[in-house]
Amino acid sequence: QVQLVESGGGLVQAGGSLRLSCAASGRTFGYTMGWFRQAPGKEREFVATISRTGSNTYTADSVKGRFTISRDNVKNTVYLQMNSLKSEDTAVYSCAASWAQYSDYHLPRLQTDYTYWGQGTQVTVSS
Repeated sequence: QVQLVESGGGLVQAGGSLRLSCAASGRTFGYTMGWFRQAPGKEREFVATISRTGSNTYTADSVKGRFTISRDNVKNTVYLQMNSLKSEDTAVYSCAASWAQYSDYHLPRLQTDYTYWGQGTQVTVSS
């Protein structure tokens, strides 16, 4: 079982930066980790994913070049560095874990491919 707790959300002005963290309990080395977000009145959408070793990542086109996903397997923590924030980035951001076993190319983008989820952290970007 993996438990995930996000932190780092808050209120920021457009153009600013935030770094979200997702702390995991239990061993997460065999898991691909992902970030998703849900804006008010919208469905949850994929943001970024990172392979179990951190060697491979995939980022949604909507945030490519602005958001960077990374992980520290010693600290069991996944990060989402968000730069050049826009008002449309306002959402609840959640991290999730998907079992990859030994694959470093398991980079799912569907919510249904993820087993464990955190509660989420609110990010609000003011224009």
